[in-house]
Amino acid sequence: MENEKINAKILKKKYIPTAEFYSQIIDSLQDYSIFTLDNEFIINSWSSGAAKIFGYESDEIIGESFDIIFTEEDIKDGIPQTEIQAALSEGRATDNRWHICKDKEVFYAYGLVFPLIGVDGERLGFVKILRDLTERKKSEDAIKKYVKELEDLNAHKENVLAIVSHDLRSPLSGIIGTAEYLKTNFDRLESKKAKEMLDLVHKTAVDELNMLDNLVEWARIKYASEVFSPTKITPFTYVQKVFDSLRESASLNSITLCNKIEADTSVFADGKMILSVFQNIISNAIKHSLPGGEITVLAKIETEKVIIQIKDSGIGMSKEVVEKLFTPQMSTLSKARKDNKGAGIGLLLVKGFLEKNDGEIWVESVEGIGSSFYFSLPLEESLFKINSSDKIEFDERV
Repeated sequence: MENEKINAKILKKKYIPTAEFYSQIIDSLQDYSIFTLDNEFIINSWSSGAAKIFGYESDEIIGESFDIIFTEEDIKDGIPQTEIQAALSEGRATDNRWHICKDKEVFYAYGLVFPLIGVDGERLGFVKILRDLTERKKSEDAIKKYVKELEDLNAHKENVLAIVSHDLRSPLSGIIGTAEYLKTNFDRLESKKAKEMLDLVHKTAVDELNMLDNLVEWARIKYASEVFSPTKITPFTYVQKVFDSLRESASLNSITLCNKIEADTSVFADGKMILSVFQNIISNAIKHSLPGGEITVLAKIETEKVIIQIKDSGIGMSKEVVEKLFTPQMSTLSKARKDNKGAGIGLLLVKGFLEKNDGEIWVESVEGIGSSFYFSLPLEESLFKINSSDKIEFDERV
């Protein structure tokens, strides 16, 4: 009897867990997707955690290709094959990327894939482990966005203060001085001279009001987020509104306005902001176009966004001007003001509006030939955009 007890203790110490035991452990890890592939990259096992995360039950997914969990963009870029090759050459491959579920929703995950080796050293296939980090990444992304907004505000602060202190104050001083001169010498001035001075005062005052309006709009998007109201809009309609308001100005120099955007093309953006974007860029294009020129607005769809082009056949810009176009400094603002080309606050406004709508803006220009302003807007309400190069460590404690 004593020997039997001793043997039982020895057997317990040498106990080898069964496949069922390991299967139970794997299925208990509900926060992890764990599955295997054969050597043809076909899924041949599927944990309950994988079913929970991806939405596929075992009988729906087993027998499907490894590609099924990757986005169309990653499949196009050959990411599944790249992962397998890295696992073969390095023993394992890790990544942070978006994956796609049964219902076509996407989630962001840390992934690990490595070869599955049998007892005789033969390669049986591969093991893929994923952990859903979407919520963590959403929090990190929100923080990054907030930090970027703070940095952006700080970067623009000096320029805005310069505009207020110099480009608004100086012309106002001129208006006051001219008005004072007229008031003092009105009886002695010829009517033609007086009219010229009054025209100058009027034009300068209108310019100041336009700049002040732009400053208020710029501040609005930076500090008053509650007014931001994106929805489905059609750019064609907004371009037509701007063309209608500027057609008389364009006709003075025989400038043709062409709206070549498809009427049914839509974007997800704030309508008032996008109207202001078109108004600023098109009015600038008219101002810098040569007589008899043409301004054309086009759009094309690329993946999940629409690229809009506003092309003119005007005077164009040098490379140096293009590089500083959306970050004007005090010297360029003052020079632009003197040359009657605007102070640049309009383009700050445009850039701010587009960034608020998850868009970007860039420009191509050739002196003497013309300029093309391009900007992007999302087709649909934007998901969190995450840079796959931002690595997340696989933290077992979380």
